[in-house]
Amino acid sequence: MAVLVSSCGMSTEEGGSDGLLSSSEVIVTSEGGDKLAVKDNVAFVAGQASGTVIVVDPDKARQTITGIGSSFTESSAFVLAHLDKDTRQGVMAQIYSENGANFSLARTVVGSTDFSVEGKFSYADVADDAALEHFSIEVDKDGFSKADYPGIQDETFDLLPMIKEALDIKASQEDETLNIVASAWTAPAWMKDIEDWYVGGRPENYGQGTGGVLKDEYVSTYADYLVKYYDAYEAEGVDIWGMTPVNEPHGNSGNWESMHFTAETQRDFIRDHLGPALQAGGHGDIKVLIYDQNRDGAEHWADVVLGDAEAAQYVYGTAVHWYSSTNRVFEEALNAVHDKFPDFDIIHTEGTIDNLGRPAPPGITDPDGYEEEANWFDNDAFWWNTTATDWAYTATWAPDPEYHPMYVPVHRYARNIIVSLDNWMSGWIDWNVVLDRHGGPNHVLNYCGAPIMIDTETRQVYYTPIFHVLAQFSRTIRPGDTVVETSRQLNGLDTDALYAVATLSEAGLLSVQLLNTTKQPIEYSLQIGEQFAEVTIPANAIQTVRIPLD
Repeated sequence: MAVLVSSCGMSTEEGGSDGLLSSSEVIVTSEGGDKLAVKDNVAFVAGQASGTVIVVDPDKARQTITGIGSSFTESSAFVLAHLDKDTRQGVMAQIYSENGANFSLARTVVGSTDFSVEGKFSYADVADDAALEHFSIEVDKDGFSKADYPGIQDETFDLLPMIKEALDIKASQEDETLNIVASAWTAPAWMKDIEDWYVGGRPENYGQGTGGVLKDEYVSTYADYLVKYYDAYEAEGVDIWGMTPVNEPHGNSGNWESMHFTAETQRDFIRDHLGPALQAGGHGDIKVLIYDQNRDGAEHWADVVLGDAEAAQYVYGTAVHWYSSTNRVFEEALNAVHDKFPDFDIIHTEGTIDNLGRPAPPGITDPDGYEEEANWFDNDAFWWNTTATDWAYTATWAPDPEYHPMYVPVHRYARNIIVSLDNWMSGWIDWNVVLDRHGGPNHVLNYCGAPIMIDTETRQVYYTPIFHVLAQFSRTIRPGDTVVETSRQLNGLDTDALYAVATLSEAGLLSVQLLNTTKQPIEYSLQIGEQFAEVTIPANAIQTVRIPLD
């Protein structure tokens, strides 16, 4: 098992007596085998660099960081329940402790999703119970029986115990930050016009499936349902930091649990029902995030919801996902939302390596086996090379096929995080933190990758390169840090070859994050003010250079 132990702390040597800067730490995760490896420090010299240059201006502050993290799901809890207690707690420590990834931001689910073991449940499944007298979160804590699932080692472990265990880890250390965003995929089925969890469509009839919409008579009941959820979790010692009214309001063509809103109906729901209900229920401090779907559509939703002052008074920001493309970040959409509504945050609430385990598309002849299970489990090469496809790769009905080429999983993560933070995003949340070796369980067979994948039969724990990349970002980009202005002079390099973003801590520690997507090392200069350092980033690598400025 890969264990994270590097200090990621500031050196006591904050530059020489001549006033020149020097790094306190250089950290690398790479295809070559480095996993948060600490490398030789770099020294700065006076002058202006030429050639390939990353320019950082610490005096030009931008947004404040909310955090980096992953998500709690029933599927993650189910997989972890297959481990003995000591092993499970070791995995949880790797995710949440200061000596591990130290994730500071998380998402959790309200009711069932595709990443539920059996799905199709809520906390109020008694039909027409408008008073919600039968509301209960018992399903989140009743565990999984060995009689039903023979491989289970801990029958008491479940979604809520998983969250509590993470919070216990945080409470035992100096840095306790773990802000949780809660999202429902749907209201209880009886509250919706279809009176079901979803009605499936067929791929050739894209868009004809549906998750339904709230019945008029139950719009306020759904707001009450969400408030009851926050009450119930608070009673269990779990404070919810933020929320979205529903996951993916455009729906998913009826492939699994979902519920539709338009920008206009979500505006009205927040303004007339959810906002007042949260205030009346004592949850006015919960940070409401609108939208919660693909980032290229965020500007319209911001215009409609944040552009309405009565609705916007209850809103903290906009939540987005990445599924519109495997290679584009849509920074133009992030900038448009920020430029129009600079007082509202932008947080990425879901992204994953989807489409795992699908048959090879026509024309793909990979001698190593295209996306075969053995090709991604306990095989770092899968994650560092052009091996993955997404939901739209061979879908002739999908829009913008040029946005969905085969891709490198690590690049998709690192590029998205770096470019997003450099374009006004404050926080980035991965999807399921743990899944089994197949990319599940998922009750509709929508298998996906995860930072940690576990063989529930052999109980082998595989920390994928995605875990180490997220850990490197999380450990060196902390809540309260400030993004500062960064620019690139690529000197003939391809625009996709080298990416960078920089953050500055309150203590004056500058962290520069870089991604080299090429198969060759890249020599560049890091320019800060009137000084620069000559640096080499290894081939196919994420590099963090940390420089004390104060």
